[in-house]
Amino acid sequence: MNIENYKVKIKRIIKSGFYNFWRNGTVSLASVLVMTITLLAIGSITLGGAVLDTALSGLKDKIDINVTFVTTAKTEDILNIKQSLESLPEVLLVSYTSREEALEDFKKRHEHDQTILSALNELGENPLGAVLNIKARDPSQYQSVAEFLESSDTLSSAGVSIIDRINYFQNKTAIDRLTRIIASADAIGLILTVIMAAVSMLIAFNTIRLTIYIAKDEIAVMRLVGASTGYIQGPFVVVGIIYGIVAGALTLFLFLPVTYYAASVTSFSGFSIFSYYLRNFFEIFSIIIVSGVLIGALSSALAIRKYLKI
Repeated sequence: MNIENYKVKIKRIIKSGFYNFWRNGTVSLASVLVMTITLLAIGSITLGGAVLDTALSGLKDKIDINVTFVTTAKTEDILNIKQSLESLPEVLLVSYTSREEALEDFKKRHEHDQTILSALNELGENPLGAVLNIKARDPSQYQSVAEFLESSDTLSSAGVSIIDRINYFQNKTAIDRLTRIIASADAIGLILTVIMAAVSMLIAFNTIRLTIYIAKDEIAVMRLVGASTGYIQGPFVVVGIIYGIVAGALTLFLFLPVTYYAASVTSFSGFSIFSYYLRNFFEIFSIIIVSGVLIGALSSALAIRKYLKI
């Protein structure tokens, strides 16, 4: 019996919430529009984060270190070092370029410079050593990779170092700068998200409080006749949830033309914001709708506390 009564109360609360939403059409429209602006800002931060991640990923891909070996280094010793590097948790990928491949790449890069090609022919032998190209999982890990390469593990079978040079130290400034940019971008993204969430709650709270103010006499009467706190509060929370769902749906719809236009006028390393939006629609849908529902429900619950005197 208690369960049946509970179900009846829930149905009445939901029905009353929908009734209040339609009854206060003008206020509901204003609340939905305000919340839509809020959710647009939250969605923009999400999409902006995707663009930033793509930009940083592009920079990460361009950062690597090359290890050039002396011309007398044995292939077996170089491949042993390559295997040791691949076993490091910091290392994502190691590619090997033989002396012959290095020479061919050098000739292709300077195919229009006859002076260099002539000088190369006069040498009569390949002056280039084999190269290992190393990509770390994170730019901050290149230093430990470079330190490993300078250790005794990079000695040849004869106990002599076969490394000619490591270009990490020439690229260290760029690598350190990228590491700082990534750390700053993560921190700024988190701060912006927190600020937007706080501003969103404040705006939604003040807007929804207007709706509750209109019904303050009705709330007072219900309180006098003994209605429970949950029964009084419930319909307003339902209204807040409806605001969030409607505003979320409107936000998702508005992002379609916005991202399509943005993709048509901008191009960034092959990244399309419209394609990203469609590809990750359900993830963005969840973020927007859940944010709207939480903001609406919490704002309503907080706004009505004053009139319940609890």
